[in-house]
Amino acid sequence: MDLADGQGGYRVRFEWGPVGADAVAPGAAFVAVVDVLSFTTTLTVAIEQGLHVLPYRWRDDSAVDVARRHGAMLAVLRKEAGPGQVTLSPESILHANLRAEGIDRLVLPSPNGSAISVRLADAGVTVVGVSLRNAAAAAAWVRERAGDRPIGVVASGERWPDGSLRPAIEDLLGAGAFLHGLADGSGAGFSPEADAAMWAYRGVADGLRGAEGLGGALHESVSGRELRGFGFEGDVAVASAVGVSSAVPVLRDGWFVDGGSFAVV
Repeated sequence: MDLADGQGGYRVRFEWGPVGADAVAPGAAFVAVVDVLSFTTTLTVAIEQGLHVLPYRWRDDSAVDVARRHGAMLAVLRKEAGPGQVTLSPESILHANLRAEGIDRLVLPSPNGSAISVRLADAGVTVVGVSLRNAAAAAAWVRERAGDRPIGVVASGERWPDGSLRPAIEDLLGAGAFLHGLADGSGAGFSPEADAAMWAYRGVADGLRGAEGLGGALHESVSGRELRGFGFEGDVAVASAVGVSSAVPVLRDGWFVDGGSFAVV
């Protein structure tokens, strides 16, 4: 992608969706993937509980085979969940006790955040999962390791009925929260796109009474209202818990694991 070299001249870059991931990845040491409702929130909760998570592009028969081959639990569709099953719903992971049942691996299909994570891993970058729960911790983790090397941030977004990308405010805010943590007060080296995402987050956080305002924004967003309409208001609440987690999901050898358990240089 040329576009007059895109954001390649900047150390910190921000874009949307799978094609945007391709645009910010070249030369990046780390790329943060943000899919607040719900992939990266569910991922963060799973890593908090000590699970290893395999991102998968599709929820189909191939996902069943992959989960069986790895001895992992497969997250099912929200509306198909039965007793004891977990889904892409972060609340379902939060209230499960999988480790007590001897389960330490989870296959988590998602057409947005999960698919983008796999795409970026195939491009050879280190992928970090970011939600509002862990944005501050993830930013500190990446800042400590990246040095002067480029960092990409990808807001996954959602899909319109025709399959096209729908930019989603929850992912803009999650990306902005991560960028706010990276900026360390200056924002030096940020592309205008990254700057805009960071200031969008700061504007909502400062203008709407901080974390409470961010939760309200998620609650009333298109994605939030859709989930609440389907009876998943708890997922919006879990996703709105700003800064409660120190877990940093990092994709290593195909699996997201806690970044604190190994060194990345």
